[in-house]
Amino acid sequence: MASSKGNRVFVWIILILLFVGLIGFGATGLSGNATRLGTVGDKELEVQSYANALQSRIRALESQTGSAVSMAQAQQLGLDRAVLGQLVTERVMDEAADGLGLSVGDAAVRDQVLAIPAFQGLSGNFDRDTYREALSRNGLTVAEFEESLREGAARGLLQSAVVAGVTASDTHVETLIDFLMARRDITWAPVSLSDTAAAPEEDGRPRVLLPEIALDAEIPAPTEAEIEARYAAAPEAYTAPEIREISYVWLRPEDVADDLEVGEEEVRALYDQRIAEYVQEERRLVERLIYPDAEAATEALARLEADEASFEDLVSARGLTLQAVDLGDVARGDLRAAADAVFAAQAGDVVGPLETDLGPALFRVNAVLAAEEVTFEEAAPDLRDELARARARREIDRRSDEITDLMAGGAALEDLAERSGMLLDQIEWTTETTGGITDYAPFREAAAAAREGAFPELMAFEDGGVFALRLDAVTAPALRPLDEVRDEVIADVEAETRARLRAERAEALAARIAAGESFEAAGLAPKAAANLTRRSFVEGTLPAFIRDVFALEEGETRAITGEGFAAVVRLDATHPPAEDDEGVVAERQAIKERLGTGLAQDIYAAFATAVQSQTEIRIDDAAVQAVHSSFR
Repeated sequence: MASSKGNRVFVWIILILLFVGLIGFGATGLSGNATRLGTVGDKELEVQSYANALQSRIRALESQTGSAVSMAQAQQLGLDRAVLGQLVTERVMDEAADGLGLSVGDAAVRDQVLAIPAFQGLSGNFDRDTYREALSRNGLTVAEFEESLREGAARGLLQSAVVAGVTASDTHVETLIDFLMARRDITWAPVSLSDTAAAPEEDGRPRVLLPEIALDAEIPAPTEAEIEARYAAAPEAYTAPEIREISYVWLRPEDVADDLEVGEEEVRALYDQRIAEYVQEERRLVERLIYPDAEAATEALARLEADEASFEDLVSARGLTLQAVDLGDVARGDLRAAADAVFAAQAGDVVGPLETDLGPALFRVNAVLAAEEVTFEEAAPDLRDELARARARREIDRRSDEITDLMAGGAALEDLAERSGMLLDQIEWTTETTGGITDYAPFREAAAAAREGAFPELMAFEDGGVFALRLDAVTAPALRPLDEVRDEVIADVEAETRARLRAERAEALAARIAAGESFEAAGLAPKAAANLTRRSFVEGTLPAFIRDVFALEEGETRAITGEGFAAVVRLDATHPPAEDDEGVVAERQAIKERLGTGLAQDIYAAFATAVQSQTEIRIDDAAVQAVHSSFR
């Protein structure tokens, strides 16, 4: 099973990283005779490969944002440059692999092709006609596609050779473990202005409580001089922000969608296209343990049934891990002859031995996943709304050319609203304004950058809407009169006084405890916290509390203060990371893997950059622009 699972993972890595264009089958239609985007050494960079990869990246962004992404938006985000850079790097490495004589055989390419679901017919098996048709829709021939897989596999071999054996040093790992997982034991107590402190007993009799400042709410009221001093010392806190009076027009997809009708047949077609999302057959979470012959499998099952060994023990005895024998969630068609027995079992059952392509096997069923179906009637409203919005975005894109022409002809925003159906509105905008169109980042950026007298410009939102704005007037920032902000100033003075008094009291109490007095004798209610690491959080404290705790020396007592918070803390003990703690073991392994992966990526990137610097690269800008035009 280990080799089978490894092959499946390898196939998908190749597909996702090296043939991203498959995601966009049939999505891009290029016209003209140009097929070459440029050259990388002796390797050609194909127009269709760039178009497919760019379409795939745009589709991925659309799935993340839930809205359409135009070519102009993709270029603003730098997607076109990122995709082209990735393809150039891949071709550079293809050139390097060729120079080293790296390649894979026909059998490896065949296995990859047969494993791709897009090439399987109704029977669930590879279908050559489906294969050719899918490639044809994507502008590829069989030879071109299989060569891309071959080059991708060779590129993978080169990458593996470059980064093989790259691991993080033990010193680096242990230094991070010592920093992250070192432990502290503390005693601490919060300090407020409402506590009173009991003095130590004298001659066996308790002394009276030492008076402290009364309740927080009862601090002295600020004097007029204090109010005026605060107002004069922090004018920025009481200054009204710049106010920008802005007129704008806005065309939203939902406004356009309301006027568009979507036919039932279109909704049905989209539902059928996504049927795999809405209708999922019954599945099982399964592990498969392969044996060399039926006798060995039968003996293993007997040990299991006699409680002489667990399934995990059987896996270990084969020199495997549970991850290696895990098939994940599978349907009947994935199991072939073993399907009936596996699907008749309950969660937790082990069945077998059952024949497979790799030999007799025991199957453990970990979970039963019932069939799920979202009917057309249930899915139709969302699909209809999606289609309407997509059509609305295309309609807005079409109207944008007309609106731009009107603006070029001198049309004011009021004229645009009347002639194009855009919403016209005005707003007094500040950096603190929220709601409506001001929640969109492009509007906020445009509003902040607008200049009086400038010609409006049509701009786009990520959801497909467009807008234009005009700056009508600006009111400069101004210090508000004291009488207008008096309540704010008084509250700020009181807050400062409260924080100062609380901090002074915490410092005084910390000094008493450091001198040998107990927390209780100082009138505090101590709390113990043990085995704190730098990732711990102590309830009732501030996020920076742990940082300050780790700055203490063992036995030290200190006041820790912050916004609205004060505490007395004593560091009782320091401990190294607990080596027998599963969390420490897991953290060490995670750090080692992260550092190793980072080093491998850096080394491979440096190698690719070095190879690229020695490779002649030529890009046809006209061909690139032709691809971009095909997306509009």
